[in-house]
This record gives sequence, C-alpha cells and structure tokens, in this order.
Amino acid sequence: MNTISTGPSHAVVIGAGLGGLAAAMRLLAKGYRVTVVDRLDSPGGRGSAIWKEGHRFDLGPTIVTVPQLFRDLWAACGRDFDADVDLRPLDPFYEIRWPDGSSFSARADTDAMRAEVGRLSPGDVAGYERFLKEAEARYRFGFEDLGRRSMHRLKDLIAVLPSFARMRADRSVAAHAARRFRDPRLQMAFSFHPLFIGGDPFNVTSMYILVSHLEKAFGVHYAMGGVAAIAEAMATAIRGAGGEIRLETEVARILTGPDGAARGVRLAGGEEVASDIVVSNADAGHTYGTLLPGKRRWTEKRMGSRRWSMGLYVWYFGTRGTREMWGDVGHHTILNGPRYKGLVNDIFVKGKLAEDMSLYLHRPTVTDPSAAPEGDDTFYALSPVPHLGHADPVDWRMEEPRYRERVAAQLETMIPGFRDRIVAEHVMTPEDFRDRYLSLHGSGFSIEPRILQSAWFRPHNVSEEASGLYLVGAGTHPGAGLPGVVSSAEVLGHLVPEPARPATPRMAAE
Repeated sequence: MNTISTGPSHAVVIGAGLGGLAAAMRLLAKGYRVTVVDRLDSPGGRGSAIWKEGHRFDLGPTIVTVPQLFRDLWAACGRDFDADVDLRPLDPFYEIRWPDGSSFSARADTDAMRAEVGRLSPGDVAGYERFLKEAEARYRFGFEDLGRRSMHRLKDLIAVLPSFARMRADRSVAAHAARRFRDPRLQMAFSFHPLFIGGDPFNVTSMYILVSHLEKAFGVHYAMGGVAAIAEAMATAIRGAGGEIRLETEVARILTGPDGAARGVRLAGGEEVASDIVVSNADAGHTYGTLLPGKRRWTEKRMGSRRWSMGLYVWYFGTRGTREMWGDVGHHTILNGPRYKGLVNDIFVKGKLAEDMSLYLHRPTVTDPSAAPEGDDTFYALSPVPHLGHADPVDWRMEEPRYRERVAAQLETMIPGFRDRIVAEHVMTPEDFRDRYLSLHGSGFSIEPRILQSAWFRPHNVSEEASGLYLVGAGTHPGAGLPGVVSSAEVLGHLVPEPARPATPRMAAE
C-alpha cells in the first residue's frame, strides 16, 4: 500500500534539480500537495545523466559529502536513504598531480594526510594541523549554523559580523592557505575547493576552508548509478508520497495576485497552475530575470552586476577495452597545468580562454562498473573556463574543436592512447549550460560565493519580490554544491508556513 496525499494546500516547485526535489520532499512532509515542473526529460537538473553506446555520462556533480543531510531529508519523509541509495566511501578521495611529476592523495585518515603533507614538505605538517583546526571552527559556524538557517534578515547578518571578523572572513581561501603552507603545491591542494562550487579561490572568503573539515569528518562518497540515481530515488519518494512531477514542461512565468503574492505559474503552452506557494529551483538569474515581472530589488541591472561563477567545458567519452589499463588513474584526478593563480585570474577576472588549463578527470568505472559495458571505461574531463558574460565571450561553436584537441593533449600524459579507443562522446560548453539549464551567462554554479555575495547578500530563500515565493538551489543561500542545495531545502522547510489546509492522507492499492 502507498500513502497518497490529497488536499487543497498546493505548492508548485519550478525545477527538478536536487534542490527542487529536496524542497518537494520537505513540503510533502509538512502536508502540502506538491507539483514539480521541469523542462528536461529526467529529474536531477545538473545531476542528471545521459547514455550513449552503453556508457552513462554523469552530467554534473560526482562527489557526495555530508551524506547525513540526505539521511535527514529521507527521515523527514519516513524513508531510509541507505535502503534507496547505495553510497560508497572513497579512499583516496582524489589525487592531485602537478607537471613536475609530483602528486598528493587526499585521504580519510588523518595520519595518512600528515604523511602526505610531510612527503611533499616536512616543514608544513604543523601548518596543516593548524589549518585543520581552523577549518573545523569555520565548519561549526559557517555550515552547521549559518548554512542551515535563513539569512534573509539584515539583523541576522549584523549579529554574525563579529564572528566573521574574528575568523578573518575578509581573507581569501588562497591567502589563508598561503599563511599555513609554504609549499606552493600544498597551497593549491588546500585552497582549490571553491572551484567545486564556482568560486575563485583568490577572492572567495576563507570561510570555505571548512570543506577540508567536511572531507575529513564525513568522507567523500560516490552514489552507485551516479548522482542521477539519487535524483531518481528522490523522484520515487515524491511520487510515493502523492507528489506529481511533470517533466518536459517549461514554466514561462510566475503568476502573482492583486496583492502581489505568488499564486502559481504559467506554463510555456499557456496552461496556468494555481498554488498557495511557489518554490523556484531555477537559476536565480532566470527566476528574477525572466520568470517574475516587476522586480524591485533583484532587477535585471542588479542581477547583471553580480559576479557569476565560471563556465565549464566538459568532454564525456567512453573507451573500449580499457578497464584494466591505466591502473594508476583512480576515480577522481586533478591534473594541474603550469599555472594556478594566473589561470584562475584569466578565467574569473579577465574572461580569457587561456592556452594552458587544469583538468578534473572523472573515471566512475573504477568504483561503478555499471557506467560502461563490461571491460570498457567511462570518463569525463572538466576544464574551468570563462562564463559568457565577459566583454568578449568565447564563441564555442568555433572554438570547441580546437579546445578539445588541447584537452586531449593534456590527457595523453595520463591515459596515453585513449583517443584511439573512444566509442562514444559528448561535449558541454557554457553555451550548453545556458541552453539546457537556463543558467545566466552559461555559468556552471550560478552566483559566485564571494563574501559580499554570500548569506544576506545572496538572493534570499524567502523572496522580497513576492510573498509566497521561495528560492532553493545553487543561486540562493547557502550556495552551490550538493550540501548547499540540499541545505537550502532544509532552510525552506523552516520558512514555509504550515499549510492552511493540510493534505489528508488516504490509502490506495499499489
């Protein structure tokens, strides 16, 4: 028997990304009747997947940290996350390689990490110990406190300013790492994490060193079947609780009543769906730039003045008969180019497509054989690149073939001969992120998490533009990344009022 919710208190969720799906689960748990609307043909948003020639290409996030957030979400719906999703811990988490042949493996064990730091730079072990303590303090404050409650009131910001000052939130992640490590390789290894959520390590607040504590405390995991398997499990939970998910259906406008309150959505085909509240998991730039007319604070000019995360060039490819080849290449590898700060500056500040690059190589078949036919491999190579909002944006229709050759040349140093074995491939550029996800400027992670674009300075979870409108996902508080978007739905659960007319459960035969 399945429990199906019915009743008039209705919430429409725009977007079936991980944030939107988590929001739907939270709303169903509160007693709302929920309809999720998404323009794609499968749930997951950036966390969806496509198949080619038997190869599963995980289009977006690949790393799961803080799995307790998912367990708490499932528990709120009376379900068991671990019964629905097969999560595997990874060790090492990832390997970082430099052009000089040196490498660094991030591990779960603290002693192993000390040994890795000491192997590269014995004099930096003490700095590592201090860095870890500082990362934990920022985790307690920035993640467990600020990241799990709304920051839409100015008084909330004022109250935490002394803590920001004490923890030197004005200092960048890279600047903080440089104060704790003398070796440039370790400075990079302990400062690059903001790139995972679209931030420039040389400008993003040092609060984000908390990621080092996240990794140490909770580990790095991979969901068998990819993040798309988590999205499908979320969709199953939503439907099982009586929620509706309408795929291949685009929202054209958020509707407001005479009082200015959100009252539903108009679909691209003209159909109007009435609701008591609206939750947007769409990119914040699209929500306020296209879906909602008559903005007062988040006008097109204001949104256009924000600094946006970098774009992404991602080359997905499947290779035949290579499962036993390249035995030293693990699940996650970061392959550095010759520059760090200069390359980041080209990407974020100058908006210039540099000749050199650094790559993240994902090889899920190391952990999950289902990502490829037997004996084969599936990969993706990701390169951070400028978004499309700079003065002279890259024309990717012209540039992509040449850029792919440069990516291939760098990959040949690690997986020699791979091009001769490719049997399926797919490419995404910032233009594809713009068109597929309606992401402003084709940015990979919405608004960049600089200090004056975080917490209260970000588009709020409860909209100032229309009562009854709420935001979740990467473009709102607390930010991008799986922990961020799932936490945004937890914040939503605290903000949304109890339904005026709660849904009444009824039982129906399977």
